[in-house]
Amino acid sequence: MRRLQLKLLGGFEARIVSGPVLDIAARKTRALLAYLALPTGRSHARDKLVGLLWSDRGDEQARNSLRQALTELGKALGAVEPSPLVKQRDSLALDPANVEVDALIFEELAAGNATSDLRRAAELYTGDLLDGLDARDAAFEEWLTVERQRLRALAATVLKKLLTQETGASAIAVAHRLLALDPLQEDGHRALMRLHAEAGETSTALRQYEHCREILRSELDVAPALETTALYSSILEQSEAPAPQRPQSHPAMSVDSEKTAYVDRETSKPSIAVLPFTNMSGDPEQAYFSDGITDDIITELSRFRSLFVIARNSSFQYKGKNVDVRQVARELGVQYIVEGSVRKLGDRLRISAQLINASTGNHLWSERYDRDIKDIFAVQDEVVHSIVAVLPGRIADAGGHSARRRRTENLTAYEYFLRALAFLNSWDKTVEPRAREMLEKAIALDPQFAAAYSGLASWYMGDWWINLSTPALDQALALAKKGAALDPNDSYCCWTLGYVSVYRKEFDDALAQFERAFALNPNDSDAIVTATWLLTYTGKATEAINKIHKVLSINPHAPPWYFISLGMALYAARRYEEAVAAFSRGFATADPFTTTYLAAAYGQLGRTDEARAQVVKFRDLKPSMSMLYYAAHEPFREQANLEHLLDGIRKAGPME
Repeated sequence: MRRLQLKLLGGFEARIVSGPVLDIAARKTRALLAYLALPTGRSHARDKLVGLLWSDRGDEQARNSLRQALTELGKALGAVEPSPLVKQRDSLALDPANVEVDALIFEELAAGNATSDLRRAAELYTGDLLDGLDARDAAFEEWLTVERQRLRALAATVLKKLLTQETGASAIAVAHRLLALDPLQEDGHRALMRLHAEAGETSTALRQYEHCREILRSELDVAPALETTALYSSILEQSEAPAPQRPQSHPAMSVDSEKTAYVDRETSKPSIAVLPFTNMSGDPEQAYFSDGITDDIITELSRFRSLFVIARNSSFQYKGKNVDVRQVARELGVQYIVEGSVRKLGDRLRISAQLINASTGNHLWSERYDRDIKDIFAVQDEVVHSIVAVLPGRIADAGGHSARRRRTENLTAYEYFLRALAFLNSWDKTVEPRAREMLEKAIALDPQFAAAYSGLASWYMGDWWINLSTPALDQALALAKKGAALDPNDSYCCWTLGYVSVYRKEFDDALAQFERAFALNPNDSDAIVTATWLLTYTGKATEAINKIHKVLSINPHAPPWYFISLGMALYAARRYEEAVAAFSRGFATADPFTTTYLAAAYGQLGRTDEARAQVVKFRDLKPSMSMLYYAAHEPFREQANLEHLLDGIRKAGPME
C-alpha cells in the first residue's frame, strides 16, 4: 500500500508516505483535495463542491471545471495505491484508510493531556491551515477562514496545556510560541516572568512584565490582570534589583492603581457589537432577511445580564462598509465583534458567523450552518450560545434565558415581519404604510405571532402622533395588549405596551411593563429611552436626562429620536439651551412634535423669531391644527408641567 500523506498546516504539500512530493499545480485542485480531506471519509455532493470553488461561473462551466480538477487530481494521485479518491455519480470522498492528514492528527492529539501527545501536536502546527493558498472563491475563503481560526485557537489551547507540564528551557520555548500566536495571552507572559525569576534572571522577568503591560495598554488600553501584577510585585519584593525604568510616554502607575484598573475592568461587563450580517443572496431585496437575523441575534445576546451589547442603530452604521474590526471596536467602545453572512437560496439557508477579539483581530469562534430555512431560529440560538460560551469566564446567564421568547413557526409570517421592521427602521414616511400591510399579513398567517401585534401597535402609535386620533390610540392599546398577552417573555412586547400606556396616562401599568421589559432584556436601549418618556411625564426629568446620557455614552450612533427624547426631558427640566441643542441633533426634516418643543424652548429663551419659525413649520405640517391643541395632548401627570410647555408656546407669539 502506498498511502497519500497531506500536510495542510502551514501550507500545502501532498506526497506518497516516505516518497516524493506530488505535482498538483492548480490552486483550485489543491483546494479541492484539502476540502475533501477535512475530514477524510465524508461524502460531498458534487453540486456542493461546484458551489464552493466555482461559484462565480455558470452551472455548465462550473461542472466542467470540477471535471478538469478531478482529471488533474487523478493523474497526480496515480501512484497512490489503492486510489484514495472515492467517486460516486453525485458525490466525492477520500478513503480515510488511504490518506494521512496532519491537521486531523493534530486535532486528535490536541484532545488529550499526555505531554508526549501535546508536544507532537505543537510540532505539527507549523502555521495556519493552507497558508498561502488562495482559491479566489468567496465560498471557499469563507470556509477556510472558519477552519483556520478554529485550528489556531486549538493550537493556543495545546500550548497552554504544555505550559503546565514543561519546565526550564522547554517551558520558555512554549511560552514564546504562545505569545507569537497571540501576544495578548497573559498566560504566556506570566510563565516567562515566573521561569526567568526561578532561573535568577530577575531583570528579565521584570522586563517581561513591562512588555506585557505596554502591549495591553497599547492594544486594549487596560492594565494587566491582578494575577499578573501580583506576580510582578512578588518578584520585585524578592529582588534587590531596582525595578526597570518605565517608559516616559505613559505616566507611572503604582501596583495598587494597577490592581484598581484591573478590578474596574473585571467588574464591568464584557462588551460586544453585532455588525450587520452580509446579504450573500445576490439579491439586494433580500437584505431585510439578513438584517432581521442580525436583529434577532442582538436581541438574544442582550438578554444576558452579564453582557453589554451595543444597540442595533449603532452597529448598523457599518452596514455595507468594508470595516476594520479594530477601528469599529474603538469607535463603539467594545471588546468583541460578531460578524457574519447570510445566503438564502429557496428553502436552504447558509449562515456564517464569527466572534472576533477586536483588540487583536483573532477569531475566538466561528461556524458555518447549512440548514433548511425552517431551522433558522435553532441556528440563531446556536450562534448566541456559542458566542456566550467562549467569552472570558463564560457569561453568567443570571436568568437571561430562563424565560424564552415565543417565536412563530410560520416562516412566511416571519419574513413579512422582517420586511415590516425594515420599513419601520427606515424612518421613511412614504414606506411606513407598507409596514402595516406586512404586519397584517404576518398576523393573518399566524394569529399567535406576538411580536407582529406589537409591531402593528407601534405603527398605530405613529398614526396617532400624526392625527391625535382616539381610535388609533385605542387600536394601539388593543394590539399591544394582545402582543404582551401572547408572549409576556418578549421584552419588545412588554415595552411596546408600556409605551402605549404612557400616552393613555396609565402610568402604573406603563411602569410595570417597562420593569418587566428590563428584567427580560437589560441591554435594550430602545426600551430604556422609551421609558424615559414615562419619567419626564411624571415629573422626573432629571432622572430621564441621566438615563439618556448614559445610553448615548455607550451608543455612539444613536438614532435621532434619542436626541428628541433628550430634548423633551431637558425642556421639562428648564434647561432650554441644551434642549435646543438636543433637538437640533434629531430628525433632519421637521415633524410636529419637534417643532412644538423647539417653539416652546425658543419662546422661553426669548428668541421670538426662531420660535415663530417653528410655529410656521408646524402650520405647514398641520394646517388644520393649532400648536397649542397639539401640545395639550402631551400626557403630563401634573397640570403644572403641561402648563410649562403651553407657556413656552404662548411666548412664541400669536398662534394665528
